[in-house]
Amino acid sequence: MSQEKSLIQISNFDFFYSQKQVLFGVDLAMPERSITAFIGPSGCGKSTLLRNLNRMNDLVDGTRHNGDITIGGSSIYAPSLDVISLRRRVGMVFQKSNPFPKSIFENVIYGLRIAGVKRRSELEEACEKALRAGALWDEVKDRLKDSALGLSGGQQQRLCIARAVACQPEIILMDEPCSALDPIATTKIEELMHELKRDYTIVIVTHNMHQASRVSDKTAFFYMGKLVEFSPTETIFSNPRERQTEDYISGRFG
Repeated sequence: MSQEKSLIQISNFDFFYSQKQVLFGVDLAMPERSITAFIGPSGCGKSTLLRNLNRMNDLVDGTRHNGDITIGGSSIYAPSLDVISLRRRVGMVFQKSNPFPKSIFENVIYGLRIAGVKRRSELEEACEKALRAGALWDEVKDRLKDSALGLSGGQQQRLCIARAVACQPEIILMDEPCSALDPIATTKIEELMHELKRDYTIVIVTHNMHQASRVSDKTAFFYMGKLVEFSPTETIFSNPRERQTEDYISGRFG
């Protein structure tokens, strides 16, 4: 049996929005340099859990949690932890691409500027490297001074991935990254994810079960805030252990 190294460990994790509990006792270990998909019907807690991995939910008033999440063995809730540095280590790509109203170049190196990088040659090198990682360099290398808002939807989403990659995170979170894209742009993002997992650990939330089966190595199925099943993706889709998983995969509900 191969020993996978877990990078992200979620332990007995409960989460509340004010009085409403939305996650119940989640236990999950995600291996590094792989793609883990969270699936389940709307409102099952999968995006909430994803946003806890870089503490985005801290920005919502009245939230609280029990249990712990560790990355590389260290708690992300440790009092000494700097949340800004956590979000540099754990990049995020949202459902709707959100380029800034700046040039393509300034979009990509935005996080580096905030981090205090000033040398032009360093920024240019990082920009090219990130755009290559985002499979966008060849399409935009002659347009780096143009507004990012002039890119197509699929290009904008790849730009957002490049922006996340530029800060050299360990983990990239993707919340429904293809839901607003056409099939051709979706295919490009999926191919890109396969490339990126050589260097990064990726966690994706998707409503599209075909996408989960195509891109992920492991799949976690959530229902009503509880983790029902977590297995290799092939197992989840061909031979799930739980009846509830099978009913969801086969379209009986959701």
